[in-house]
Amino acid sequence: MTDVVLFDYWRSSASYRLRIALNLAGIEYQSIPVDLVKGEQRSPEHLARNPQGFVPVLEIDGLRLTQSLAILDYLDQTRELNLLPNAPAERAKALALAQSIAVDLHPVCNLAVARHATQLSGGREDMPKAWMQHFIRPGLQAFEALLSGFEQAPYCTGDAPGLADICLMPQVYNARRWEADISDMPRLLAVEEACAQHPAFAAAHPDAVQPTA
Repeated sequence: MTDVVLFDYWRSSASYRLRIALNLAGIEYQSIPVDLVKGEQRSPEHLARNPQGFVPVLEIDGLRLTQSLAILDYLDQTRELNLLPNAPAERAKALALAQSIAVDLHPVCNLAVARHATQLSGGREDMPKAWMQHFIRPGLQAFEALLSGFEQAPYCTGDAPGLADICLMPQVYNARRWEADISDMPRLLAVEEACAQHPAFAAAHPDAVQPTA
């Protein structure tokens, strides 16, 4: 029985990132679902783990860690995943690529944000989808343009999966879920194909971890 525990939700983009990284590191873990639809993230039990009420939360090495980017950095440093280049200039460029999704695009596409926008709009039924499409396509168009500064060989920044790939794939999943058009983004689509064939990414996909009824 592993002592590594991941509190996550199958459709959470941040949780998806962590599942990919744990798989890349070859770390076995126990997944404990926190159902965001049912509001379990607001339960006293979960708030004791993370006062922000977010997932994921990772218990590893005697630590309880929150914030997916911080956890990815911890895993990168302790498990030598080489998610970013060592050279400062190249590292900054690759980090900016990843953060264009994780810091700028992902927060506004959080379902809680879209639901609040729906309430403010008077409960328009099409509001969540329209909200997601409004932000996802331009955000991924920018990512596609940024990718032109790297050689996809076949991943975002080289011949091995990196931080940008880990951040990208959950957002591509969201793009397809919300029917945002990404058909004119060849670099991004090539990376998606490469990642889809990688066992660590395939095993982390929401369809692979979706709870059974």
